Amino acid sequence: MPEEVQDVFGYALHLAQEGGKHPDAKPLKGQGFTGAGVLEVVENFRGDTYRAVYTVRFAKAVYVLHCFQKKSTQGIATPKPDIELVKSRLKAVEASLGGQS
Repeated sequence: MPEEVQDVFGYALHLAQEGGKHPDAKPLKGQGFTGAGVLEVVENFRGDTYRAVYTVRFAKAVYVLHCFQKKSTQGIATPKPDIELVKSRLKAVEASLGGQS
């Protein structure tokens, strides 16, 4: 991932850790995600699109669920394999915390 993109994502995560929200962060919509607990930051760089998906559902930490370069040419929707990976990682975090918030 280009350094400039890493900087944007790092700043977004820093703001989340401090209880804030990056101006470009938005709730991940559709495919079973509800509320503002799972957020996505999209950054375009030199014709490529990168995404960082993280959750702020838990009080003790911000969990990064997935960072990737979007390769799909089918619109702006997040590709299904990436959504499935986010879902499985969110479930793993929930399981590891045993219902703690």
